[in-house]
Amino acid sequence: MLKSYLGIDIGSISTKGVVVTEEGDILASSYLWTEGNPIGAVKRLLAQLEEDLTGTEARIVAVGTTGSARELIGAILDAQAIKNEITAHAMGTLSLHPDVRTIFEIGGQDSKIIILRDGIPVDYAMNTLCAAGTGSFLSSQAKRLGIQVEQFGDYALRAERPTKIAGRCTVFAESDLVHKAQMGYAVEDIVAGLCNAIVSNYLNNVGKGKKIEAPIVFQGGVSKNVGVVKAFADATGHDILVDDCGHLMGALGIALLAKASGLEDDFDFSIRSMSFKTTGLECGRCPNNCEIVCVLRDEEFLAGWGNRCEVGLEQIMRPE
Repeated sequence: MLKSYLGIDIGSISTKGVVVTEEGDILASSYLWTEGNPIGAVKRLLAQLEEDLTGTEARIVAVGTTGSARELIGAILDAQAIKNEITAHAMGTLSLHPDVRTIFEIGGQDSKIIILRDGIPVDYAMNTLCAAGTGSFLSSQAKRLGIQVEQFGDYALRAERPTKIAGRCTVFAESDLVHKAQMGYAVEDIVAGLCNAIVSNYLNNVGKGKKIEAPIVFQGGVSKNVGVVKAFADATGHDILVDDCGHLMGALGIALLAKASGLEDDFDFSIRSMSFKTTGLECGRCPNNCEIVCVLRDEEFLAGWGNRCEVGLEQIMRPE
């Protein structure tokens, strides 16, 4: 049997999964939309990964989860490693680029920068309230322009005179984009201007005050946009490294962290046939009145979090 490790990155827009060998090679991978249902997305992800692993004799002995729904999915899958995105992305990137010093990451609704020195993350930042420049923002602008978001990069590279777009705010960017289109600017120039605005917004907000040094690795779904890659290269004056699996880096990293945990237990894909649901309740047993998120498996309590002390969970597990 081929000992392997499963890593799942559950984001607000997309859910990613990889299965890696002990040497860190990717055996199978999957990328699909979360569609507001992380449990359903993970079940579909597991079905695809199991199909892809057919005939490989792979035996998954550890599972890791990261992303915004890492606690939920980690509880369902009884994961050996549950880590934040910063740790997972750094681990995944270092496995491919041991000398990386800066990581740019732009996903569906968030973006982050990670600064590393000698293989250790020393600083990071994430976007706060505004989703300008993220994947969902690009998708909405592509729809507005009547082109496929996958074609954005090709349009940007054909631009002759990129127009300036106000990228500091989603609302202002959309207004500016519509205004430039109504003025008759070429779509290619507008798209290139939008790519430049995304990079300017990222560097002036997420990257503000950070010492950006090469090698620079760009990852996340937006890294597939060659127009944004070029804009980053122009703005920083450095080559921008983009891996074929850059959109899977969080999943790769958490799979490697699951392996590094040293904890092993055979994983059974049949878990996807079980019934899971979440519910919330207010503890009410002290002034904190914590809102506790509970996960039920086949109508039985599996896990819960959100409490500031153990009183709430004790109430659930041992009701009076």
